[in-house]
Amino acid sequence: MGAFDPIITYEKGTYIETDTGNKVSRKATIIGATNIILGGKSIIQTGSILRGDLRRSTAGQHVVITMGRYCLIGEGSIVRPPGKMYKGSFTFYPLRISDFVHIGPNCIVEAASIGSGVEIGKNCIIGKFVIIKDLAVILPDTVLPEGTVVPSMSIWSGNPGKLIDTLPETYQETMEAKCKSYYQRFRAA
Repeated sequence: MGAFDPIITYEKGTYIETDTGNKVSRKATIIGATNIILGGKSIIQTGSILRGDLRRSTAGQHVVITMGRYCLIGEGSIVRPPGKMYKGSFTFYPLRISDFVHIGPNCIVEAASIGSGVEIGKNCIIGKFVIIKDLAVILPDTVLPEGTVVPSMSIWSGNPGKLIDTLPETYQETMEAKCKSYYQRFRAA
């Protein structure tokens, strides 16, 4: 997170950069892009899958996945909205991801809400309708079962995931700086 952190390079042309500064890999799979909102300066890495096509079956336009600024979707991660039976039919519900969220490689995320300043480690499974409040860390290989609520300023680990520790008061500034630094270091070669 300092001035001496290495630059993360990618081949020019392998990522598309939008007007709002989002960097999206050409090898990422984004289905139903009209139902996905990216806040800006976010990175969607190679092999990631975003499922915007999984939406309510009623007519009209529905925002399915909303992401804030300075978010990272790691390589091979799957982000899809949670779904369940409601009044006799299967329906999907929106997934909201706030600012400064890092989702590590090879994760499966079906949460209802992920707060600001959340770090999800590699190989995590975030179950349906999980709510992760602001400023939380989910350590690598953690499985959060359906409906889990992760409180602010907490660290979770295990299968099933359990609270193992708390975060320091300064974590918000640390996470924001980490996300901004990663975005600035992620450049075309």
